[in-house]
Amino acid sequence: MGFVKVENIRVFAHHGCLPEETIIGSNYRVDLTVKANLKNASLSDDLKDTVDYVALNAVVVREMKKPSKLLEAVAGRIISGVFDACALIRWVNVSVAKINPPLGGDVEKVVVVLEKSRS
Repeated sequence: MGFVKVENIRVFAHHGCLPEETIIGSNYRVDLTVKANLKNASLSDDLKDTVDYVALNAVVVREMKKPSKLLEAVAGRIISGVFDACALIRWVNVSVAKINPPLGGDVEKVVVVLEKSRS
C-alpha cells in the first residue's frame, strides 16, 4: 500500500450559509490524500497501474464549482468522486479550507476534514 497526495489545490468558489458568500465567492484550499496498492505501479512504471493525480485534481475542481452551504457537503462529494474516479483507491482523506472566512475577526482559515474507507 502507499499514498498519493495532492496538496494545496487553490480554487475560487461560492460556498457558505450567508447569501453574500454565494454571490461574492471566496478562496479555498483543498488537500487530498488517498491510499492505494501502488506495488504494480512501482514495478511497471505505467500510469494504468497507479492513481492518476490529474484525475484527482479534476474531481476537486469539479466538485468545488457546485455551490454548497457547508464545507462538509463539498468534502463528501469530493470523496465520492475520488472513489468513482479510481477503483484502486481504498481510503480518502480530504480537507477543505475557506481562506479568510467572514467571522468578524482575524481568522486565517476554517478547515473541514473528512475521511472514508471504501466499503
